[in-house]
Amino acid sequence: MSGVAGWKAVDPKWSAVDGLVEDVLLEDDAELAACIARSKEAGLPDIAVSPAQGRFLQMLVELTGATRVLEIGTLGGYSTLHLARGVGEGGSVVTLEARKTYAAVAQANFDASAAGGRVEMQIGAALKSLAKLEGPFDLTFIDADKPNNCNYVDHALRLSRPGALIIVDNVVREGNILDPAEDDESAKGTRALYHYVAAEPRLEATVLQTVGEKGWDGMMFLKVTD
Repeated sequence: MSGVAGWKAVDPKWSAVDGLVEDVLLEDDAELAACIARSKEAGLPDIAVSPAQGRFLQMLVELTGATRVLEIGTLGGYSTLHLARGVGEGGSVVTLEARKTYAAVAQANFDASAAGGRVEMQIGAALKSLAKLEGPFDLTFIDADKPNNCNYVDHALRLSRPGALIIVDNVVREGNILDPAEDDESAKGTRALYHYVAAEPRLEATVLQTVGEKGWDGMMFLKVTD
């Protein structure tokens, strides 16, 4: 799960359990390992989902039968590749990335992956890209700048079919959402998302808290009901 350097605290046991999951349950994967390596070599921040969370996202796509997926926030493309694997050969993923430097790394990772041909990346401010997109999408994964969370969910709702799933990452933030500091725009934007979702009758929602190598955080799951 994405984090922000400087705010995540990690218990050694959390990381050890993640290591056990990866060693025992997740097979060695040269493509994904190369994706992580390229991102690290390029100096991208270490805020991508963990391997276990990436597999979780892939399985959610498979279990929901999603074939058209939207991702807001590409980074190096690690989560994107899991989503692309999940949609299968006939599916597609549209991913949005604002930074050209990140997009270049992600494209290299897509080009080197068997599932990379299922990905369409749009480069530029996500809100501008979203305004031009046409739905419907079966599943949306949001992992971008947190102050715009409400705007991103609003667009995702517009672009989703009834019954679609919207997932928002980093919605616990070490508990900082409980009483966001005045200068913590990410926590403030995330807390606002809770109230936005609660007031939106077309969404059913819950949050699962997580701990692991990425610290204490969580994902919000939104079902589009209408």
